Amino acid sequence: MPSVLDQRPVPVVAGPRPAPPRRRTRVLALPEARWALAALALFLIALPLNLLGAPDWLWGPLFAATYVTGGWEPGWEGLKALKDKTLDVDLLMVVAALGAAAIGQVLDGALLIVIFATSGALEAVATARTADSVRGLLDLAPTTATRLVSGGEETVAAEELKAGDVILVRPGERVGADGQVLDGASDVDQATITGEPLPVVRKAGDEVFAGTVNGTGALRVRVDRDPADSVIARIVKMVEEASETKAPTQLFIEKIEQRYSIGMVIATLAVFAIPLAFGSALQPALLRAMTFMIVASPCAVVLSTMPPLLSAIANAGRHGVLAKSAVVMERLGQVDAVALDKTGTLTEGTPRVTEIRTLPGSGLDEDGLLALAAAAEQPSEHPLARAVVDAARERCLSLPETLDFSSAPGQGVSVTVAGRTVQVGSPARLSAATGPASVAVAELEETGQTAVLVLRDDGPVGVIGIADRLRRDAAATVTALTGLTGRSPVLLTGDNERAARHLAAQVGITDVRAGLLPQDKAAAVQKWEAEGRKVLVVGDGVNDAPALAAAHTGIAMGKAGSDLALETADAVVVRDELATVPAVVALSRTARRLVVQNLVIAGVFITALVVWDLVATLPLPLGVAGHEGSTVIVGLNGLRLLREAAWTNPARGGAE
Repeated sequence: MPSVLDQRPVPVVAGPRPAPPRRRTRVLALPEARWALAALALFLIALPLNLLGAPDWLWGPLFAATYVTGGWEPGWEGLKALKDKTLDVDLLMVVAALGAAAIGQVLDGALLIVIFATSGALEAVATARTADSVRGLLDLAPTTATRLVSGGEETVAAEELKAGDVILVRPGERVGADGQVLDGASDVDQATITGEPLPVVRKAGDEVFAGTVNGTGALRVRVDRDPADSVIARIVKMVEEASETKAPTQLFIEKIEQRYSIGMVIATLAVFAIPLAFGSALQPALLRAMTFMIVASPCAVVLSTMPPLLSAIANAGRHGVLAKSAVVMERLGQVDAVALDKTGTLTEGTPRVTEIRTLPGSGLDEDGLLALAAAAEQPSEHPLARAVVDAARERCLSLPETLDFSSAPGQGVSVTVAGRTVQVGSPARLSAATGPASVAVAELEETGQTAVLVLRDDGPVGVIGIADRLRRDAAATVTALTGLTGRSPVLLTGDNERAARHLAAQVGITDVRAGLLPQDKAAAVQKWEAEGRKVLVVGDGVNDAPALAAAHTGIAMGKAGSDLALETADAVVVRDELATVPAVVALSRTARRLVVQNLVIAGVFITALVVWDLVATLPLPLGVAGHEGSTVIVGLNGLRLLREAAWTNPARGGAE
């Protein structure tokens, strides 16, 4: 029977790997932009008519239309807020414009409306662009998939897939769901999920992720997770949560905005009434009061906080770090202590052969010893056996034929190779580690490796060291975090003391807490928090979840992270690059600095314009330009963090 992979061959066209689809919001798709454009067009038509002395009936309706198109939306929102006993700054701007028109300053009022509407449109565009940057991470999974059924195949919506379904992924297509390859082999571009720069080989037994791009082969994949539980779906959920939350600074500003606005109204009435009481004419007093209301409005202050934090979220997301909220992005910059998990965080989380030692008189070299051990371990499903077999495959070794395979749990395996009995397993259980073998075993275990003894006809012929390999960027990350926080990270692990200290020495960590249960990790973090430290915990497993929850901020390693750790953590490193941890901390600190800069800029503009209006005579158009200009400046200043240059990686010595 022909394989299902051969049913419908698809020609492969050479060319560059397809880029992830990207949606970009069109400017005119935003209602704020459309109304602002209409107001600007009407104003530009009316302005020359007014300046050239045309009849009032000619330019008057155009200015009126400018007021309506540019001011009705903020005015309506302000009235709805007023109904809820909330004073909205937008409503104050519209009132100021109408007040200017009431005293004959129709041109100045229209200019205020146009500038205010344009400022609102720029803010809406900036917010949409930020959302586009974040959403670019989400446009990965295809909308349809080819599901295999008895007698053929059918095209279904990707969200209709469920665990246990089998799908066919043809060359060049995106994988429709998280799952395991059942048949076929291909190079798969996983950069969007894991950050690997080159395609990786995926064959039977390997895991693939929804949204990754298949190469030149065809794959038959069994769906392991429902679409709602896929990696992409979890990313979507976290980004949606991020868009719905606000940082503490923003909440504080919103609290003072109401009091400030009420105080501003009272002050405006005073600026209007006091000159009248001392004999001032109505029109100049009203004009000064309207100008005061405009320049004293806290628009720039309100806009100081969220653009930097949202831009930082978008930039971090592009580099594979997903902060669940603006609160998280703000808190990341506050951390002054770091606790790191060992397995799966500082290490890759997968056991690998790290050393091969042949014994005198064995007649074997390293490749021969490894091939012999791999042949014996090949039928076994034990993780250490897999590590030995994988090491032999990496060296492209030819494995000898074996017979009479048997396995003893906790002891090892036994096979017959060319008429000789070969055993591979624990030195303590095989009871044959004597002389040079015992020395080799002791030396490997002293360095934190797991020793596997190889026997031939009951005589030791070699020892293989297996360990969880250190991440390449672990040492640089520890150094970068030390520089950012002023103290070296602490290692919290459930592993034994010897292995933990050996690994810690390799990366420069001196404070090691080993043999910890999950509650012990959480207790250590809680103690530091009680001492006033703001602790960042980085982990990946179920046993890290309590510590992640107890910490000031928690980051989970996303590639091998447990569902519980991913749910508990405040941020997730999707691409599994440890070096992005100090990078996102540095980015958060930059965002916090921009928030302070924005607040200073807004305060200086408001103070200068208010003093000018009270001490001298501030022209209304100049007041409008100064007020709206400060709002645009702080908005654009925050959006600087969307630039690629804003992402610098201390663990790699600069911008990526």
